[in-house]
Amino acid sequence: MKNLFFKLLAISILLGCTAEAQTRYHYKIDAEAFGDNSRHWYGIFDKANMINPLPGRPRYKPTDIINVADNILLYQKNNGGWPKNYDVFAILTQAQKDSLIAGKNVLNTTYDNNSTYTQIICLANVYTETHIEKYKEAALKGLDFILASQYKNGGWPQYYPLENNYSRCITYNDGVFEGIIELLYDIKNNQPQYAFIDGQHRAKLIAAYNKGLDCILKTQINDNGKPTAWCQQYDEVKLTPAWARKFEPPSICNGESSGIVLFLMGIDKPSKPIINAIQNAVAWFQQSKIYNIRVKTIPAPRLVTPFRVSTTDRVAVTDSTAPPIWTRYYELKTHRPLFCNRTSVLVYSLAEVARERRDGYGWYTYAPQKVLNNYSKWQQKWAPDDDVLKR
Repeated sequence: MKNLFFKLLAISILLGCTAEAQTRYHYKIDAEAFGDNSRHWYGIFDKANMINPLPGRPRYKPTDIINVADNILLYQKNNGGWPKNYDVFAILTQAQKDSLIAGKNVLNTTYDNNSTYTQIICLANVYTETHIEKYKEAALKGLDFILASQYKNGGWPQYYPLENNYSRCITYNDGVFEGIIELLYDIKNNQPQYAFIDGQHRAKLIAAYNKGLDCILKTQINDNGKPTAWCQQYDEVKLTPAWARKFEPPSICNGESSGIVLFLMGIDKPSKPIINAIQNAVAWFQQSKIYNIRVKTIPAPRLVTPFRVSTTDRVAVTDSTAPPIWTRYYELKTHRPLFCNRTSVLVYSLAEVARERRDGYGWYTYAPQKVLNNYSKWQQKWAPDDDVLKR
């Protein structure tokens, strides 16, 4: 009877500890964080892919964290990074799994479309909940990829190993830099899902964060002696604005800059250089507002090109009720709203862009408004004597 009592007591303690652990940390995968990758996988057939989607196949749910994490391990390459444009929620056939394993040495690893850093975040969270060692090891291998791919000046390319094209530029486009440095910021600030990182490893990652932050400050465009915002991509040696794709010219890029500024505004106890960078960018967003313009998507005859099929068009119309809007690009020096064709010919209105690009690319953005909306609270806390919106 006494033995039974102690056995029941031990079981109750174990169950209590398990319940406490589950209450303490419970993770559900953010499906939208992987959304760009899955949409491209299903929407664009690429014969170069290791695997392509099969019709009618089911998908895991965001709560199926072990199954999804196992998929992430299958997609991870031998250098620790991940390729883009696959669905981590896909329930794969054995043949698909075999193809992924066979392609581990094909190092088309990238940060594009939220790749690599998103997988690391997921694995770290799954390990923290499950304590299954293979997820920790894969996350650490991914973090080593981040360290290996960082330039000495603190920036990161879009692809690593480096390729002989624009992807070797330091990349802010599509949130690449922002995604990496936010991950490192969370590690630096001892977020619980990264508690497994040992001291030596953590020190290297914090050093990478500091170099990355310094790179952000160095690359803010100083135009005509006045700091403004950032370009999408930078020459990895000169740190000057650079061409990306043929329709993505060196320019002041308000969409990407908004993400950078929101990250900087989230830093606790910012240094004077960080405060100055935010203040200058906010002033630029205020000055570069465009009023009385609304962009509309309208039906259009079907257009088939080598790049995509279009059934719509976009027009910029005058509308006195429209909220402020910004163009994606502003010309360096002149600060004119800027557009571009696939021929790299610069134009100055949406109407001058060829239709395939006109309705197939985001030429306007509302992203700076979020910065302006958050500015007052930030300014009162960190720059109470200098409201740039009231200068």
